[in-house]
Amino acid sequence: MNYTICVSGAAGGDTVETSSKLAERIGTAIAKSGHITTTGATVGLPYFAARAATKAGGMSIGFSPAASLREHIYKYRLPIGIYDFVNFTGMHYVGRDVLLVQSSDAIITVGGRFGSLHEFTTALESNMPCGVLLGSGGTADLIPGLLEKLEHAHRELIVMDENPEKLVAKIVKMLDKDHKDIDTDSLASHWYLDGNDGHITRKAHNKAG
Repeated sequence: MNYTICVSGAAGGDTVETSSKLAERIGTAIAKSGHITTTGATVGLPYFAARAATKAGGMSIGFSPAASLREHIYKYRLPIGIYDFVNFTGMHYVGRDVLLVQSSDAIITVGGRFGSLHEFTTALESNMPCGVLLGSGGTADLIPGLLEKLEHAHRELIVMDENPEKLVAKIVKMLDKDHKDIDTDSLASHWYLDGNDGHITRKAHNKAG
């Protein structure tokens, strides 16, 4: 399985300076584990994670608040050139955040401000695995205190660690467990629409093709 793991973090502020190397380590760890990094196609910590993932040979997908490449560059002043694909959502920042999270299998929060908190709560309310990089400042270091004060039914979905590589491994382990009910034997066959009679049929791929 190739999972999409969202890296959520501050686009600006103190944590960008103090935790950029940590964000890079997260992106690298996701790539080296064979999975896909998703971000908000923005600057700051998500940018460092996406760039590191690309440098490590992994796939990086960005979800832009803009509706077009032109708007992405000139209105939002966001980066290009490090992504394998950019989804121009046209949903501005708040809508983009939701689509980004819903298009990912899990989320990792590093540093962060209110936007990162929005992405974290969106993921948690969507019953998704949530990783929190402790010691990275900002939202990531505030989450443990919030969890003590605010009751939540899905605490088991949250994993924390101070080590980026260990945190990514924990998230992948959670995703593997969550997908263990999928019958891997069925991956050799597919459901598809039979063009002859319009019925849905199931045929196994032969090894040659």
